[in-house]
This record gives sequence, structure tokens and C-alpha cells, in this order.
Amino acid sequence: MTRDDGVVLVDDHFRDQCGVFGVFGAKEAANLTYLGLHALQHRGQESAGVAVSNGEQLTVHRARGLVQEVFTEEVLAQLVGDRAIGHVRYSTTGGSDVKNAQPLAAEFAAGPIAVAHNGNLTNGGALRARLEADGAIFSSATDTEAVLHLVAREAGSAPERVAAALSQATGAYSMVFLTRDTLIAVRDPNGFRPLCLGRLGDGYVVASEPPAFHLIGGEYLRDVEPGEMLVITDDGLVSSRPFAEAARKMCIFEYVYFARSDAAFNGIGVYSARKRLGATLAREQPVDADIVIPVPDSGVAAAMGFAAVTGLRYELGLIRSHYVGRTFIEPQQSIRHFGVRLKLHPVSEVLKGQRVVVIDDSIVRGTTSRKIVKMIRDSGAREVHVRISSPPTAWPCFYGIDTPDRDELIASAHTPEQIAEHITADSLGYLSIAGLREGVGGDGYCDACFSGAYPIVTEDVPAARRLRVIE
Repeated sequence: MTRDDGVVLVDDHFRDQCGVFGVFGAKEAANLTYLGLHALQHRGQESAGVAVSNGEQLTVHRARGLVQEVFTEEVLAQLVGDRAIGHVRYSTTGGSDVKNAQPLAAEFAAGPIAVAHNGNLTNGGALRARLEADGAIFSSATDTEAVLHLVAREAGSAPERVAAALSQATGAYSMVFLTRDTLIAVRDPNGFRPLCLGRLGDGYVVASEPPAFHLIGGEYLRDVEPGEMLVITDDGLVSSRPFAEAARKMCIFEYVYFARSDAAFNGIGVYSARKRLGATLAREQPVDADIVIPVPDSGVAAAMGFAAVTGLRYELGLIRSHYVGRTFIEPQQSIRHFGVRLKLHPVSEVLKGQRVVVIDDSIVRGTTSRKIVKMIRDSGAREVHVRISSPPTAWPCFYGIDTPDRDELIASAHTPEQIAEHITADSLGYLSIAGLREGVGGDGYCDACFSGAYPIVTEDVPAARRLRVIE
């Protein structure tokens, strides 16, 4: 949560990356995409966009703002066609300027094409430098635009061009492309970012998370596999695997925080996984206390799991406001902890005189945790014990999550005891990496933000920042 001047007011979480959506073979495709993006709004709240095709013309509308702000009834009336792609964005590469909003679209020899991207190319800077040296002109600061340039320089059909272009890219990408007559969905060989396939009547839908299907009456079919490319035309759907096989490394933080609780990936429900994380946390980090409360909303399921194992009373000691907009005016006379107070409200009758266990999903810099602990103490709690349903976040992400540099991550240089002192908690306990992996079904995940074990060398980042790479 930021003001227009960029000052962080509320959150100290890793930032959600982006969300993508696509539909083919459905009347009012733009309206359906609007609804699908609304279900993915938690993944990006800086800008939103839709590209739609009626088989002859491709039209794009994108702007800064929430989905319901960007797409008015008048705007949607201009987006006519039975196939569309959409995007909600939180910037990871490039700033929040509207020129970096997606879908990006271009005209080239084979016709118009639009693309929406969730992820981050680890060689995006190198690709851009190579293309610029060869005469390419860029209009945005996103790594996604480099892919459009590569597509334009290849030969063959749209799917052939996309496969050849992405064969030159490394890193995380779940992308949807739209031409006049074709929708292409593709996921990188490691499968860092999620992408799912669904059915809607006689047509198909793709999205970052299955809840986007449910909102429009679609049916979830399966996850798009790592390294898989789906090509959807009037003739139906064709699946191929044009890239070299790689180890599955989906982002484990999807289960901890990013995904909606009603989502599921690889057959594993996010809600049940979070409950298991809380249960394991209770066994690994027990505490003598009276009540368990979550930091809503992402801490709710883990707190339920923690309470079930310990037998402690589960309470809602913090109430979250669901009416916090993207921007607001802070009072001229500054109110202490204004941002946190705007989002979270303590319930004094629950907290007063109690030994409280507070369950949250992560600690990044420690600034918000410190304010939450003080808020709970000010409401009369006798003790405040913080438990985190993930391991210490000590390493930055280079695969599509906006994270601080390593020296800004409090766990990179401080022990849990030191962090507890900083946030003024009576105690602090984290889930182990082994416990996290157990809760989400074992191996096959990227946990570099916890372990520092990066699956792919990040060419665009100095070695001093990445420090460790899996052999």
C-alpha cells in the first residue's frame, strides 16, 4: 500500500506479482476478462488491461488503477470480440507508469499481437541490450517488451514465433498471447509462476488461479504444466512442449501468502496447506498462552491450524478493513502508526489481560510486525508471542516477486531472538523449511527466498546479491 508519493503506509509483505487471464470462444470476452481479472486483483493493484479480438481487429485498453476503475461500462462497450486476454499488475521490472501496463501490443509483418506476462525474465536486461544494439526501439521499461521484439524477428506461425522467442529467455514466465485468431498460453520450463486451464461452454479459459474460472461459471480442468504451450484456435486446443525439460520449481510462497485461499495448484488446496503449516508451526514452536489470533487475512488458516494442535482458544483479535483504497489522504497532523491503524483494528475485549499468540505469514523488514505488537499491547494484552507460518525470509526473489534487497530483509542479518527484541515481542518462532515443504507436499518448489538456493542464475543481478545458486 503506497501513497501517490510512493511512501509505504500499510504493508510489509513481499509484493504480489501479476495476474493473467485469457478466454477464447465466448461472447462478451472482454466482460468475462474483466470479471476474471477482478478475481485476480490481489495479485496486482497498480494497473489493469484487456486486449480483445473479433477475428479481424485487435483492440487494447489499459490504465493505472483497480480493475473496476479502469473498466467502466463505456470502456467495455468498445471492447468487442469473442477472444481476449487480460492483466493485473504490480510492477517488478519497470515502474508503475501506464506505459508499462499490460497487455503490451504491437503490429508486425504477421499482424497484431498482444501479450500479458506474470513473472520476471532473469536475462531480460541482457536481451534488451542485445536488441537495442541491433536497432530495436523500446517504449516501455518491462522485460515483456523484449519478448515482443523477439517474436517479431522470428519466422513462421504465431506459435512457432512465440516458442522460438521464449527459447531465448530464462527465468519465470506465465504468459498469454493474443493474435486476431489465436490465443497462446505458455509456462516456463520450471513452472515458477502458476497458470491454469479451464473450460467455459464450448470455449477455453486460462488464468493464474482457478477462482477466476469460478466467478464466470467456468470449470477448472488442470494446471498448465511447466514448459507447456497451449494453442487455442477455432479448431480447438493443441498442447506442445517446445522447451528443454527442467526441474519443477513452482514458487512455494504461493501457498504461504500470494494465492487466494480458495485456489489450488497441483491438486493441493491453498487453504488446507495453510492450515497444515499452522499445525506444524504449533508443534515446532509451542508457547504457553491463552489465545491464538491471526493477522488477517493471510494468517487466518494458519492460526486455525495452530489453535487446533495446541488447544488454545482461537479468536479474532484484529479486524481488517476491506475498504482501504490504493491512495488516501493522511491527516495533516500525523497519527502514529497511521497506515497499520487504517488496515487493522484491535478488539480490546478479546485481547485485554490475555497472553496472545499472533500468527502471521512472514516478516520482511519488521516494521509492520513492530506496529502490530504495540497495537496489541496497547489494547491490554499481558504477553505477545509472534509465530510465523514460514521460515525467515532472508533472500530476495528474482523470479517475479517484488522484494527488497537482501540488506533490507531483517532475517538476513538477525537471529529470531534479535528480531523478537526489535518487534518488541515476548517471543518469536518461525516454521522450518522442512515443515514448509511437508505442508505443501514435499519437493518441486522454489524456496530461494528462505534458503538462498536459486534454481537459475540471474544474469541481470550482480553476483553479490544472488550469492548462492543450486548446482
